[in-house]
Amino acid sequence: MNWFTGFVVYFLVWWTVLFAVLPIGVQPDSEGDTATGGWRGAPQAPGLLKKALLTTLISAVIWAGLAWVINSPWLSFREGWLAMPTN
Repeated sequence: MNWFTGFVVYFLVWWTVLFAVLPIGVQPDSEGDTATGGWRGAPQAPGLLKKALLTTLISAVIWAGLAWVINSPWLSFREGWLAMPTN
């Protein structure tokens, strides 16, 4: 896997993990403050920086596992148990 493919895979993993992490710990505002334009159900304190850092760490671990599987001969069509038979 070259650097561009690695970046694209990390980017896709990061966005997927972000949408999984966003709802963690969210407490909706049941009243809603109409004076400030707040809607009922909007999170009181979303903690986006903390969630972005958590997403980055989780994505790095998942990406490392994917990079290992992609670069290993375990899932290769050139060698190993998935290889085409030679004549």
